[in-house]
Amino acid sequence: MPKNLTENICEEVVFERIYNKYSDDVHNFLYYKYGAQFNPRDKAQEAFIKLWDNCKQITFTKAKSFLFTVANNMMLNEIKHQKVVLNHQKTKAKHYTNETPEFILEQDQYLEKYNKVLSGLKEEQRVAFLLNKVEGKKHSEIADMLGVTQKVVEYRVYSAFNILKKELENFKIK
Repeated sequence: MPKNLTENICEEVVFERIYNKYSDDVHNFLYYKYGAQFNPRDKAQEAFIKLWDNCKQITFTKAKSFLFTVANNMMLNEIKHQKVVLNHQKTKAKHYTNETPEFILEQDQYLEKYNKVLSGLKEEQRVAFLLNKVEGKKHSEIADMLGVTQKVVEYRVYSAFNILKKELENFKIK
């Protein structure tokens, strides 16, 4: 391949020749220097795209150094980006709330009392209630799971709801 200064990289034949000659070299350079984790094949392709985009400003003799420099810079930018992503993942999101400390305390106390009343229910009531209200299962599904009739499931859910309503003030559930 003659290294003529007058060869125009913007011509497809010339560009194809440069690509065929240097594509594996650029990939191997990036692969050996940075490893496979940052997609060296993609970065090599992107370097050739930049060469094509800037073909009018780059002479034939400078094409090789341009490709290696651009590919190396792209890889360094990718590494910087990954560091930023990792640092962002390490920082914990600040937990802001509009509730007052009194509300949060009442909520915690209510939840504690709810769990205490729930654990005090008969096992059959608790299971039927949780399957229906927490997991959203229909009475017929619960009846099939537990091997009882649908009326029995309805009674268990209803009785559990009444106990919770009686023990907990303002207890409402859909």
